[in-house]
Amino acid sequence: MKILVTGGAGFIGSAVVRLAISRGHEVVNLDALTYAACLENLATVSDSALYCFEQADIRDRAAIARIFSKHRPDMVMHLAAESHVDRSIDGPGDFIQTNIVGTFNMLEAARTYWSGAGKPDGFCFHHISTDEVFGSLSADPADRFCEDTPYDPRSPYSASKASSDHLVRAWHETYGLPVVLTNCSNNYGPYQFPEKLIPVVILNAISDRPIPIYGNGSNVRDWLFVLDHAEALLLVAEKGRVGRSYNIGGENERTNLEIVQAICAILDDIRPRVNGKSYADLIAYVTDRPGHDARYAIDASRIGNELGWRPSVTVEEGLETTIRWYLENEGWWRPMLEQQGLGQRLGTGRKAA
Repeated sequence: MKILVTGGAGFIGSAVVRLAISRGHEVVNLDALTYAACLENLATVSDSALYCFEQADIRDRAAIARIFSKHRPDMVMHLAAESHVDRSIDGPGDFIQTNIVGTFNMLEAARTYWSGAGKPDGFCFHHISTDEVFGSLSADPADRFCEDTPYDPRSPYSASKASSDHLVRAWHETYGLPVVLTNCSNNYGPYQFPEKLIPVVILNAISDRPIPIYGNGSNVRDWLFVLDHAEALLLVAEKGRVGRSYNIGGENERTNLEIVQAICAILDDIRPRVNGKSYADLIAYVTDRPGHDARYAIDASRIGNELGWRPSVTVEEGLETTIRWYLENEGWWRPMLEQQGLGQRLGTGRKAA
């Protein structure tokens, strides 16, 4: 199967590309190489005869059409997106253009290609989204997002992803385009761009800098190891029911403070501070993000019951794997820290769109 992956040089996208190639699929990686993308994420597969890279922006409709015509994919896995909530608060415009307009361009290019090819059986547009479209949950452990949970996005990022989800469903209902959708919980693991919580905590800690926690750290997230997510995405791409959506969760609910404390404890064990103190002493509570959702939790029973998927990595296992990867791969992350905005407080809403 030939798969067109958008955003394949990003964190989740590169995990999907590596896994797909390891299973014998041909992969066309379409990526604009914006700030969070890194072709080094694909160094292990870049020389494979199964891999092809196309640098293009999903906002460029002509370029997308050309790539469809040239490569004639059997499947689209659409991961390209602006994804950092804090950046969406400071500058929502890029999120509207990439996540909404870009998805529209992808849908139209896919529809034109699919129709022109005689609507071949097996073609599918797999749209990868987030649990943040559902809004925020109560503290009740029984309260979880399922596929039928009403959308209630609270940030420019989640609103743009909710909009893209609705477009995908509309193209299926209106034009018959074969689609599947997935909504995932918070991803973490190797190769994650160092602006998200877990890599920020790791890199600040080993640099002996304050570890920022928004508010009191009580916000709850369900943590999904990226390689588990990649497995689930390929499974949905291959066996998911057309027109269906699937929630993908890690079964690892933790508060942000618990995640930070766990990282500090692991680092205390495998790389103790020179001064003998715990890394937890670096924790610094900062003003909360505007509109910060209290809790996310995924009900992943549909993908389990229909496709037989469950996460295989506990958050404790995943955190240690991730920490060791960052400790061993300074050459990957060090140059990224020089990028404008990294290490600065984002998400205050004080910057113009």
